[in-house]
Amino acid sequence: QVQLAESGGGSVQTGGSLRLSCVVSVYIGIGSKWCMGWFRQAPGKEREGVAAFSTSSVRQYYADSVKGRFTLSRDYGKKTLYLQMDSLKPEDTGMYYCAADKSDCDGVSEALDKYEYNYWGQGTQVTVSS
Repeated sequence: QVQLAESGGGSVQTGGSLRLSCVVSVYIGIGSKWCMGWFRQAPGKEREGVAAFSTSSVRQYYADSVKGRFTLSRDYGKKTLYLQMDSLKPEDTGMYYCAADKSDCDGVSEALDKYEYNYWGQGTQVTVSS
């Protein structure tokens, strides 16, 4: 069973920054084959893909709404995936989830599709005030 644990959420003002962390219970380093993603869900809205990357191809994928503001990184030794969020906007508010799937992420549509993922964390809340 794959376990994911997010942390790092909080409340910031518009223009602020946060770094989310996701600790994973499986090896996500060189030679592994996982699609790792970040998703968010605002109240009353569908869960949407924010960013994802393939551990095998190390390709990264971002939603248009966060390109240039959010950055993925990872520490293989710590089995941790990070999402650096800069220039935050009120519309970035929501519960942020880390997700994993035992597959390659082949293209942005697949990588940011919540139905492609089998394993989910509990989420961490991000609130951006104007």
